[in-house]
Amino acid sequence: MTTVLIADDQPLQRFGFRMLLESQDDMTVLGEATNGTEAIRLTAELHPDVVLMDVRMPGLDGIEATRRIVTAGARTHILILTTFDLDEYAYAGLRAGASGFLVKDAQPEDLLSGIRAVATGDAVVAPSLTRRLLDAYVHHLPAATPDVAPEDPRLAALTDREREILTVIGKGWTNTEIAARLHLAESTVKTHVGRVLAKTGSRDRIQAVILAYETKLVK
Repeated sequence: MTTVLIADDQPLQRFGFRMLLESQDDMTVLGEATNGTEAIRLTAELHPDVVLMDVRMPGLDGIEATRRIVTAGARTHILILTTFDLDEYAYAGLRAGASGFLVKDAQPEDLLSGIRAVATGDAVVAPSLTRRLLDAYVHHLPAATPDVAPEDPRLAALTDREREILTVIGKGWTNTEIAARLHLAESTVKTHVGRVLAKTGSRDRIQAVILAYETKLVK
């Protein structure tokens, strides 16, 4: 059973989400939050598998709420909900530690599959869409100097092969594409990806893509 917390300041939106989620045999809604502060409190109390986090809420917004939940070390995964698929807030949410984002007018089956994917530690956003998002907002990344980028401590533990894997993850390649282009078994690729995530402290594939951009492995 996947447990979900809904964080949205619109009552009708929360009602719609609840009706959809509770129509599923494998999902249950633990609670509802009307702002970021409530979302943080209820996450700490209820320990949901997934938080559906709206971006724009009164008081503490969804971005800062996501950042605080992730910083607190909660095992809960955050799924950002945004109005537009290239909204700058979606990018900020991913950098804050969200596991993905969906637009609010997504099809119900997309939302349900997205929640299931996030709950298992996968990323909701397809690699190509992640890359498109980052390409659009890459100017938000801090400028790196030649002295800083190669010495980034998050890359220090990676082998040459793992650095290569991180680079192509950043380019938006799927595991199947990596296996085909690098002449590796897909099971081997999955092992490499898992080690890259563990060694770099990336929560999921999306965070690895962002890391590849931040460290200039991908430009």
